[in-house]
Amino acid sequence: MFRFLIKSVLLLNLASANAHAHAHVAITQIVQHPSLDAIRRGIEDEIKAQGLTPHITFENAHGSLVTAAQIAKKFRALSPDVVVAIATPSAQAAAKALKGTPIPLVFGAVTDPVGAKLVKTLEKTGGRVTGSRDLPPTDKQVALIQEVLPKAKVIGTVYNPSEANNVSQLALMGEACAAHGITLITKTASKTSEVGSATKALMGKVDALLLMNDNTVISALESLTKVAASAGVPVFTSDPDSVGRGAVAALANDQYQVGRETGKLVARILKGEDPAALPVEDVHVERVFVDEPRAKSMGLVFPKEK
Repeated sequence: MFRFLIKSVLLLNLASANAHAHAHVAITQIVQHPSLDAIRRGIEDEIKAQGLTPHITFENAHGSLVTAAQIAKKFRALSPDVVVAIATPSAQAAAKALKGTPIPLVFGAVTDPVGAKLVKTLEKTGGRVTGSRDLPPTDKQVALIQEVLPKAKVIGTVYNPSEANNVSQLALMGEACAAHGITLITKTASKTSEVGSATKALMGKVDALLLMNDNTVISALESLTKVAASAGVPVFTSDPDSVGRGAVAALANDQYQVGRETGKLVARILKGEDPAALPVEDVHVERVFVDEPRAKSMGLVFPKEK
């Protein structure tokens, strides 16, 4: 009897391992840039770290909402075990395409999943959808700018008004600036080709730029930082990988770790948990990223990390 029980347990474990090995995870990403790539890498690494080896399909929308919708419909037809959507536009496209199906959706790099109508609440999502939220620490970002630029009175930002997560981010930035006695000036850019001209419109009016987690702007970051550098205006961001691409500093979540947290949710679903029972993970893995040579050339001194 004892030998029979051991054999049964071994067979069940083997069946479970085979099921995981034949699982299918489909990942959709709105655009290619270092932070979103780091999130995807973190998701895939966490799935492997959990001992799972599913087949992974990956598609990139290259910044196109039309393509994101096409990818989502393709994934619906493929019927994978889990769809993972990186960034708000891809998550919204996937949620629309998967509505009415049993296919679970896990999102990552979504700042305001409630505002984007992906979930009803962070605690009770209201469907087979869950994911991770990485809300930028806006008040701390404004405080950091004031610390390194004590005379700063006006902060500018460029954003794409069609990105749903920007509504909540902009509101938080406005509140933070008001609390610190800072004036906020904004310019919009609906596509990457408009980012440079929107930035030029702010030059001579602002003491610094603070950028949100805006996929359009971050994708065209070099055109923005080139304009800002020529005017001597430092650029602060919510995206750590922008440091090294022209931004002087970022107070932000480590995007790879955001991916690892998102990957944990994917793994839990692959192992049999109900996605509807998994609340949205609020990720806080913040640190200050600084381009030291650029900061020195601009005469900026940043506080040492504790």
